[in-house]
Amino acid sequence: MITTQTIKLTKIKEAVFAVAFTALAVYVPVLLHYFGGADAGRKFLPMPFFVILAGLLLGWRAGLVAGIASPIISYLVSGMPVANILPFVTVQLCLYGFMAGILKMRFSAWISIAGALLSGLLAGGISVFLFSKMSATAFTLSAARDGWIGMAIQLLFLPLIMFFLQKYLSDEKSI
Repeated sequence: MITTQTIKLTKIKEAVFAVAFTALAVYVPVLLHYFGGADAGRKFLPMPFFVILAGLLLGWRAGLVAGIASPIISYLVSGMPVANILPFVTVQLCLYGFMAGILKMRFSAWISIAGALLSGLLAGGISVFLFSKMSATAFTLSAARDGWIGMAIQLLFLPLIMFFLQKYLSDEKSI
């Protein structure tokens, strides 16, 4: 069984890794769009991948920061996500990172990832319902239908990545 825990790092190291995960959440979608087409980001969910990883590995604060910063920086750099859904994607990503970190304090990585994904989808739908003329149900169902592959990848690979990163980060000589 893979056991994972939140890594205890100095504030500087935590900030460095939060910035790295945010940068990956901005850069990897650009690569996916370039090589995989316009729908690759919606299918593989690269932004949530790194935001959830930040929350799981570094805690809720880093997950929240990555969730806020990555869509805004991505929009400023690449124009993605488009302006009309940027606020809703930001809400989703904030919840992904925050909930991953909060849930990881008490539950396994798999439960934390699943809970973060569900809460982010629901929060995105609720924010669409409250602040948009778009259909909240259509927004949420579309995100779940299009992103099921990315969600499965996250559930399969994030716990493994966490395990290896924790081994690397817990070795003081390697940092």
